[in-house]
Amino acid sequence: VQLQASGGGLVQAGGSLRLSCVASGRTFRTYAMGWFRQAPGKEREFVAAISFSGGDKSYAISVKGRFTISRDNANNTGYLQMNSLKPEDTAVYYCAAGPTMSLFSSWGQGTQVTVSS
Repeated sequence: VQLQASGGGLVQAGGSLRLSCVASGRTFRTYAMGWFRQAPGKEREFVAAISFSGGDKSYAISVKGRFTISRDNANNTGYLQMNSLKPEDTAVYYCAAGPTMSLFSSWGQGTQVTVSS
């Protein structure tokens, strides 16, 4: 499956953004999906994941309660709604797909999110 992420941008602290990840192919609905991020000078870190059906979700502690992951299998699209953004959320965000919520084999290009203080 090929993935295309979009929706990043510049936002003030406390603001919101919604990232989208459009997948190609008919198998998207059989894959778990996840979001990761990488800040300058730091390693890539897990943000959130969702099962193929959307019934199970997991979040990094740093974003729990502020971010919401979701998916629309009919339209081969995954989302990451980000609220109450903080400057430390600034990073390049990547979407990924894979057989489980902890194993990802396909990665999209990143989308930059910048949160100003």
